[in-house]
Amino acid sequence: MGSAAEPAVLIVPQWQGSSAAAPKLLVDGAYGSARLLRAGLAVAVPAEDPAPDALVRNAAAVRDRLAGTAPDQVVVTLGGDCGVELEPVAAAVGRYGTDLAVVWLDAHGDLNTPEESPSGAFHGMVLRTLLGAGPVELLPPADRRLSPDQVVLGGTRALDAGERAYIGAHGVRTIPVAALAGPEALAEAVAATGAAHLYVHVDLDVMDPHEFDGLSYPEPDGITAAQLCAAVAALAARFTLVGLGVTEHAPSGDAAAAEADAQVLRDLFTAAGLGALLR
Repeated sequence: MGSAAEPAVLIVPQWQGSSAAAPKLLVDGAYGSARLLRAGLAVAVPAEDPAPDALVRNAAAVRDRLAGTAPDQVVVTLGGDCGVELEPVAAAVGRYGTDLAVVWLDAHGDLNTPEESPSGAFHGMVLRTLLGAGPVELLPPADRRLSPDQVVLGGTRALDAGERAYIGAHGVRTIPVAALAGPEALAEAVAATGAAHLYVHVDLDVMDPHEFDGLSYPEPDGITAAQLCAAVAALAARFTLVGLGVTEHAPSGDAAAAEADAQVLRDLFTAAGLGALLR
């Protein structure tokens, strides 16, 4: 992964940015993912505080944790809803600038603005916020914002009209589900950005619901678990992976399904070069 330092693992059980029917399952998902690893720093998230105040406080708590990481540490963020990616990605932009690419593996684009969002939920706005258009109180400073040419969307298949318009207007690179049958498609798209450093965001709903049970906001016709792991492994082999986020894990409570999901997560962590952290 391009670093000798042990990765910093942040556990961020945020649910307040979600529009799912049972958002507090994301708390269980964050800690469930973390239990697979032998290290982790929990970020305190208030259990009952609603958005937006909780989102602002949570972001500040994550920033504080990130301030204690070393320059060469890979940051692994375990959510929680996709909004937990705000500060880790912004910190990576601040550190690597235009030499950073972000692969956003997600059934959804997360590219809505507060004005366009059908749900008003922040987990559908976080990438657009990182690109400079989001809730004012959550916008990163200008030197920690992405530009559209740094972003590669993978497996995205449920887009709102405003998101489609943004992608078209700004030429955001997109790799559809069918293309992810080959593990090198994402890597080639990242190579086209010219960046050497890479942050990978994984919303688990990029997978088909038949592949992973504990999805917070499932969408049909996603990629397989094997395709996800192969794509991440190909990325880790070609670029310096500086951050990985795994989000929207919402365990159903079924024991057999939970064990199957845990194996997928183990395989994903291994593909990203984190096998040494597995319990």
